Amino acid sequence: MVYLDNAATSFPKPQEVYEKIYTFMQESCANPGRSSHRMARVSAQYIMQTRESIAALFNISNPLRIGFTANATYALNMAIKGILRKGDHVVTTALEHNSVLRPLYELKKKGFINYSIVLPRNIYGDIDPYDIAKAIRYNTRLIIITASSNVTGNILPFEQIGDIAKKHGVHYLLDASQGAGVLPIDVEKMNIDLLAFPGHKGLMGPQGTGGLYCREGLKLKSIIQGGTGSKSFETVQPDFMPDLIESGTLNTPGIVGLGEGIKFILKTGTQAIHERKQLLIKRLYDMLEGSGNIKFYSRPENNSGVLALLIDGMDSSEAANILDSKYQIAVRPGFHCAPLMHKFLKTEKTGLVRISPGYFNTVEEIEYTAESILEIAAGSN
Repeated sequence: MVYLDNAATSFPKPQEVYEKIYTFMQESCANPGRSSHRMARVSAQYIMQTRESIAALFNISNPLRIGFTANATYALNMAIKGILRKGDHVVTTALEHNSVLRPLYELKKKGFINYSIVLPRNIYGDIDPYDIAKAIRYNTRLIIITASSNVTGNILPFEQIGDIAKKHGVHYLLDASQGAGVLPIDVEKMNIDLLAFPGHKGLMGPQGTGGLYCREGLKLKSIIQGGTGSKSFETVQPDFMPDLIESGTLNTPGIVGLGEGIKFILKTGTQAIHERKQLLIKRLYDMLEGSGNIKFYSRPENNSGVLALLIDGMDSSEAANILDSKYQIAVRPGFHCAPLMHKFLKTEKTGLVRISPGYFNTVEEIEYTAESILEIAAGSN
């Protein structure tokens, strides 16, 4: 199988991730922060080491401002519902995932908040920072931006948008679901107040992991309450990070594996990882560009690692099924949980074929994929 669905979940992981999880499950898998015995202490030590690795990757000064979640969806919900107050206004974009859009819609439906949607300037998903600034109102409390479109791979100007948020005194939430582990993200330099990230995509950890960074001094409301191992006699949720958002037993084996994935990224460098993905995307694009039967919704430049396309006269699901069943190539068709972007692109009926190479894919695999798509496109006439 040629796996090209890394924007959904990266595969394969670095070998160290598999080995570390296996060893940990056999030797040290206890409940961190709940007991004082050796296995529990070892588990807690691994959790802290992963926090420290994440802090190093994103230039976070205090690792305890990072809370672990089950995925980026949980982190985004915790950030959105934890920071917003009745009457607030939010600025976001049409590129966002349903993990942002649905919580906002739910809060708006209840009359709690309102929001403005900024449209991209073209089909690739270019967002003009001026349009973000123009959408800010007197009661805007939060700007939410994806680091990179999960539909087209286009990288947003999230550093410039951070400057705009700071200038206007608005909190800034960056959804790093597409971009963490690939793009240089610096919470201090980029004025990021809240950073949501999954562990299983660019960070090369297992599924069931993710996290939320919350800037020092910024207070969130808890949306999930439960056991934290701290202040156990109090009936209210602790108001400090990370306990504020870490109710219940953590996915310790997953977090241990995530730590190994991030170590690999720190050792390899995000620049090298991004350059590798760009090389693969460019090769794929160059081989397909001459076909008159393929329409592109991505460009190789300013891209975090996605090529979105349609074959003339063919639904995206049909093309993906052929790639899977005939050529053993895994891609993702459909709408990618980004309905507003597909509405903007006018692909609500067909969806798009999303091809997302990973760091471990080879040029030979990319060339085989291009040849396979060209065969399918030639037969679609």
